[in-house]
Amino acid sequence: MFLSINDFTQVIKNTPLVSLDLVITNSEGKALLGKRNNRPAKGFWFVPGGRIMKNEPLKAAFERLTKEELGQQMELQQAELIGPFDHFYDDCVFGESPSTHYVAIAYKLKILGDLTNLPVEQHNSYKWFEIDELLSSAEVHEHTKWYFKGA
Repeated sequence: MFLSINDFTQVIKNTPLVSLDLVITNSEGKALLGKRNNRPAKGFWFVPGGRIMKNEPLKAAFERLTKEELGQQMELQQAELIGPFDHFYDDCVFGESPSTHYVAIAYKLKILGDLTNLPVEQHNSYKWFEIDELLSSAEVHEHTKWYFKGA
């Protein structure tokens, strides 16, 4: 369910958004990040993911988001729960205000094959990062680094 810009702005202003973040690693232990096209976190390398919609079960959201963000649908049981994280931003998808609060539920997925149909709506390019490289890069958003700090 998509809301009008005015209605969604009111939601952003008054409530947290719930999202799924997809922490994708390959057989070499590298992590897939995309360069964000949109606010918040525009211009930073970030894990794929997206919002859970109203009345959308977690399993369905996971399947939809893996299809939309990775180009192939995956099942929730393939993933390992990392946990929930608070993400606070000074801006929002529509501009510099209001601020945005996400409760991001992070799941780790190990990909054994290639991801060949990566969409460019949310990210304009993708890169496989060594964990040490992403942790030390100023271009990788801090919220993404949180998922790898214990690695």
